[in-house]
Order: sequence, then structure tokens, then C-alpha cells
Amino acid sequence: ASKMNKDAQMRATINQKLIETGERERLKELLRAKLIECGWKDQLKAHCKDVIKEKGLEHVTVDDLVAEITPKGRALVPDSVKKELLQRIRTFLAQHASL
Repeated sequence: ASKMNKDAQMRATINQKLIETGERERLKELLRAKLIECGWKDQLKAHCKDVIKEKGLEHVTVDDLVAEITPKGRALVPDSVKKELLQRIRTFLAQHASL
């Protein structure tokens, strides 16, 4: 349990540092741009339309839609985008090694 606790603490510390330095916002913007660029956003929009068509507009709540598309959305993120973000985070951590 203490290892999990330590990991959670470390994640919180890193996240705090990302927020304080503005790097978290820059990473979010990079991710947003990359996902639009690779067609991810359009694929997800099309999937939403399919789900709504299948279930009928009056039978779909926002929560239903989120539950339905979240796994697909995660699966559709290209590995290259994940790798680039991970590399950016690693570089950030190397520059802020005092964490």
C-alpha cells in the first residue's frame, strides 16, 4: 500500500509542477493539435453520430455517449502521439530533476 501511496504522491507532485510551470497547458494544446491533425477528432465525431443514430437521439444522454465513446477514443489515439507526449514529459522531468 505504501508503494501505491508513494506513486500517487509522486504523480501529484509532478502534476503540480506541470501546472505551476504552464507545461500542462502546453501539453494539452499540443495534444489537441495532434489529435485534430491525425483525424482523431473527426473519427470520434463520426462515432458519436453512429451511436446517436443507432440508439435514437431521444434515448441518448451525454453520460451514455461519454461511456460509449471513451474507450474507442483512447484506443484511436495514435502511438506516435502518445510517444511524443511521453517524450515531452520525460524531457520536462529531466529539466526539473529536483522533484
